[in-house]
Amino acid sequence: MKPVGTSLLRSLALLAVGATFIARIAAGENTEGQAAEKGTVAAATPDPADNGVITTKQKPEDSQAKAGSPLGASAVSSPKGRGLFRYNRKGLEIGNKETLFRAKINGRSQLRYSAPFRSSPRRPGYFEREDEDDFRFRRARFKMEGHAFRPWIAYKFEEDLVNTLVLDALMTIKKLDWFQVRFGQWKIDYSRERSVSSGKQTFVDRSIVNREFTPDRQKGVELLGHILKETPGDSWYYVGVFSGNGRGLHTPRECRVDNQDGASMWMARYQWNFLGRDLKYSSSDIEYGSGGIEYHHKPTAALAFATVHNRGRYTRFSGSGGSQLDGFEAGLPGQYSLRQFMEGTSFKYRGVSLQHEFHWKRIFDRVNADTTYMRGSFLQAGYFFHNLMPSIPKQLEFATRFAFVDPNTHTGGDLRTELSYGVNWFFEGHANKLTFDTSRYTLDRLDGPGLSDRQFRLQWDVSF
Repeated sequence: MKPVGTSLLRSLALLAVGATFIARIAAGENTEGQAAEKGTVAAATPDPADNGVITTKQKPEDSQAKAGSPLGASAVSSPKGRGLFRYNRKGLEIGNKETLFRAKINGRSQLRYSAPFRSSPRRPGYFEREDEDDFRFRRARFKMEGHAFRPWIAYKFEEDLVNTLVLDALMTIKKLDWFQVRFGQWKIDYSRERSVSSGKQTFVDRSIVNREFTPDRQKGVELLGHILKETPGDSWYYVGVFSGNGRGLHTPRECRVDNQDGASMWMARYQWNFLGRDLKYSSSDIEYGSGGIEYHHKPTAALAFATVHNRGRYTRFSGSGGSQLDGFEAGLPGQYSLRQFMEGTSFKYRGVSLQHEFHWKRIFDRVNADTTYMRGSFLQAGYFFHNLMPSIPKQLEFATRFAFVDPNTHTGGDLRTELSYGVNWFFEGHANKLTFDTSRYTLDRLDGPGLSDRQFRLQWDVSF
């Protein structure tokens, strides 16, 4: 029998979808008749706020057509004219900044085809396996976020509808930009690659580095803040303490014993936006706002350093919780002491996006008195060639990525590499896009020639 919480969340998801259509009907929206309206004519102009983003804005005479399109906004207004229910490409919005409660409800799905195998190979047996072409819903999510009681008391909830797992459940007190408090369960702010939503990536999925080094989702509390805004010292800081047992609002009995070893997970991250402009968490240099395509017209960059310390039974973490890296046995309470360090850089400018991370990890087995050192890195780049050649559609992006993982720096014959190429077509920004990528994976071996194989993936990512 499924948990009551799961049934309730599914009911909420269905209720949100139903409310979306009720909001449309109440606003008198005829989606079939207005789908045929002509598109808007846009011209690229600098954003009046001068925040480093170019916006292609619609003409005033076309604003009504835009609002009436199937992906435009419809609203049920209060007597004062403020929208209480509003549906747009970001989902169903309930309330506004002046109400006690505000919620943005949406769903997201990723339909993916992979060949000749489903996931990247890590060991010799993975390269030698039979072809296993795969076609499935890789992800399906229900999300709700907004504020409660005060605009500066923010919350977020997200559930994985494929595996029926609660992914995020957190609140952030952000009355002061420079001093905020966050608590609950979420992807801790360690690595940009992992923190960027799976719906805002340049490739079908993250690099091979992510699996080995991410602390992923944890339960805990964090202090964070944005300081020296719009100056050469523009920065973000994050300092947090967590359970160190991974995702899961219910802690297994064995992990309760794990927490009694006196060691929590500690994380610290510092991000310097050294060009004076904050760089948001998104891989490609594209956003799709009410005015159309948006990208940075001023160079925007970030340099970040982060560290994580933990002692527990696990050597890796994922969306499913804590587990073990290849070659490590199931751990006892407090068996593995982890020390990690990360350096990351990112850059965006006029359709160019660059991202790089270097990871180092030490795993000390306190039972067997054995130490393993790991390292990994990736570099990826994307570009909208429309900025060089206007004949190329502005929705088309090309990208490439190289990554490597050395699972044990003191031994040879186990280096893994990835070389990927990708193409994106953005129908409505990241909210509706089609991605194709191809990757070549290699594995060194001491007892024979190296192994390699190629993978092809096609994915449709849509949010509603």
